[in-house]
Amino acid sequence: MKTRALLIRLAKQFPHSIAKKNHDFVGTMVGPVPSEVHKIVLCLDFDEEILATTLEIKPDIIFTHHPFFFGSKTKILKYDEHKAYLNEKLKENNIALVSFHTNFDEGKGGMNDALAGLLNLKDVYAPINEPMMRVGSLDESMPVLEFAEYAKRKLNVDYALLVNYGNADIKKVAIIGGGGSRSYVVAKEENADIYISGDAPHHVRRAIVADKFNYLDVPHEVERAFMGAMKEIIKKIDPSLEVIILDHEKMPKVIL
Repeated sequence: MKTRALLIRLAKQFPHSIAKKNHDFVGTMVGPVPSEVHKIVLCLDFDEEILATTLEIKPDIIFTHHPFFFGSKTKILKYDEHKAYLNEKLKENNIALVSFHTNFDEGKGGMNDALAGLLNLKDVYAPINEPMMRVGSLDESMPVLEFAEYAKRKLNVDYALLVNYGNADIKKVAIIGGGGSRSYVVAKEENADIYISGDAPHHVRRAIVADKFNYLDVPHEVERAFMGAMKEIIKKIDPSLEVIILDHEKMPKVIL
């Protein structure tokens, strides 16, 4: 398939304009992109852990979720020796890299739709005040502790941190993958019984307690849903493309 045609199709579903309003960095990070694409590698982050494997696979292009360069490419290449090394290795091997971040998180069929799907939420919608968020309902309500275990299992994470000062039973759920803890206020405005996100700092947790709300903090690695969702999207565009997932990021060990 023509690489430009594939990127145009993906850009229509996940426009760069969404990322720009979030002061984000997306698009081609290492180029130029090849004229034709046959093999694609998907990963959450591209780093030295998977460099050797990637060079063996020899993809035409890599799609990452987290931006390979977050900020000025010139400055990053000057001060970050790891990024500079990876950049050179990719260029030497004619492998391009494109990142999809908040445009994928917010876009229809992207990250947060995928996470809502894993939780089997119904009547899912995005609030006007937080279009990245997805809000939906369970088939049946369940006690908050039971729901926390359910969500941990469905989202395929090793642990979760529960702040439960809100409703005792959970029916309506709001979610943003990654680090969206501060948007709990929108989830509360939408009358959700619980909000799921990650990377909540202490003061945000205390605010949730003060507001008598429920919050489930899950690891940032929940965003590995990017890879399965993106593979499905690419295969619908062109089933002949070879799409390889490298899911190499391990969650921290929990010491009890």
